[in-house]
Amino acid sequence: MREEEQSRPGTGVLLLLRGLALLMAAAVVLLGLSARARAADAIPAAAQVPRMVVPVGRAVGIKLFSDGVLVVGLSDVNADGGGASPARACGLRQGDIITHINDTQVDTIEEVRTVLQDLEGDKMSIRAIRDAGQVQFTAQAVSCTDGTYRLGAWIRDSMAGIGTVTFYEPSTGLFGALGHGINDVDTGRLMPLESGAILPAAVSDVKKGAAGAPGELHGAFQTNRDLGSLRANTAGGIFGTLDVPSLAGQEPALPVAGRGEVKVGPAAILSNVDGETVRRYDVEIVRVYPAGSHDTRDLMVKVTDPALLEATGGIVQGMSGSPILQNGKLVGAVTHVLVNDPTRGYGILAETMLEKAAAEA
Repeated sequence: MREEEQSRPGTGVLLLLRGLALLMAAAVVLLGLSARARAADAIPAAAQVPRMVVPVGRAVGIKLFSDGVLVVGLSDVNADGGGASPARACGLRQGDIITHINDTQVDTIEEVRTVLQDLEGDKMSIRAIRDAGQVQFTAQAVSCTDGTYRLGAWIRDSMAGIGTVTFYEPSTGLFGALGHGINDVDTGRLMPLESGAILPAAVSDVKKGAAGAPGELHGAFQTNRDLGSLRANTAGGIFGTLDVPSLAGQEPALPVAGRGEVKVGPAAILSNVDGETVRRYDVEIVRVYPAGSHDTRDLMVKVTDPALLEATGGIVQGMSGSPILQNGKLVGAVTHVLVNDPTRGYGILAETMLEKAAAEA
């Protein structure tokens, strides 16, 4: 990746990308509750109507454009007067999200590059987000031997890859996928979302998982056709609106299981590990973690289906988001694989995913 020159994913072309585990209770305070809301709170839990969603299990392409540009590294540049790193000198750090240079909002690498060239080395004010707070710096880009002005910061404005859609809610158009957030591969930070979409994809082949070497789905997706738009990138999954409901397939809508309904024992997952076909595979829920013990790792599952073990070795990157079903309900989604045992992995409750989506609404 060249400094300050990484472009957004192209459109109208077929990208072959390695599948990745993209790289994948809302605390709401209500003041002055209406009588109607208080009455709803008074309804016994058993009488509450569960949300109905369609479990999906389809692999899709995912493209995400950041809100601001993420600093993924710092380096010296070949300036006319020798090596220099204005970004490091002014106090920028890896993981900072640059949002403004002077009064200009910047969301893309191209915008940053244009502003630097226009300033021609004049002093500038840089505003950035660091650990949810705002920081500000004064810097001067240096003139490089190739005639450009640079800060000495490696930045990123977009990501793309393959993941799995967990559910679709027909009544609202909401979809959820991955069961975990899309984090920057260099910093590990959750990518701030400005816009994004899911795209048609097909799995071309699978690298089987083995102890110490997690496997992965390999696939291709088309960037010139959006199936839905993203609205949130959270620790509990990515969420958005599905524009092509046929992506949800033919599974019937199921109620979402509450934590207390999820039991250790047999279950199933829906997953797409070949072409565009979604199949049901046997798994076992081996542990349900107490509420609050993990933010998003609610379950541990073990793959028991001989066909899936033969095809993938267990859980592989790209299967993140595969819905977990038990007793006629959507329990959650597969999120992570154990590196030393690819037959086992973590899952998030669908209830948790919906809470994360509600917190971002």
